[in-house]
Amino acid sequence: MVGEEGAFVLGWDEVLTEEELSVTLKVLCMSEEEFKEYKEQDGWEDDSEEEENSSLSNEALSRLKTPCKKLLYDSVLLTLESYGTDLKAEQDLLNNKEAYEKLSRREQQALHVRYGQKRILHQLLDLLQ
Repeated sequence: MVGEEGAFVLGWDEVLTEEELSVTLKVLCMSEEEFKEYKEQDGWEDDSEEEENSSLSNEALSRLKTPCKKLLYDSVLLTLESYGTDLKAEQDLLNNKEAYEKLSRREQQALHVRYGQKRILHQLLDLLQ
């Protein structure tokens, strides 16, 4: 369900892999009975109208049903835990000119990427609370 990469892609304003995330959340939040029906139908037959209205903008994410919000919230926490440092440590390093300049160009770029990823994940946590 999550595509070849095995991950969802989040942007500042919306989920960029919204179809994959939407289907995954629906399936993972189903009751056993709903899941049996889903498997028997080989997925949903015609969700076109629902899909048109299911854009996963940040605003829409904040309105998810409680079980889906909890699942997504816990997933974000697990993702953040997988990093070696927290957002504050990255921000402190970015603000420490002397320490930052000691990093190689590649390390500096990696720092910026990690910092951006963590900021997006923290924004998502705020939306889901």
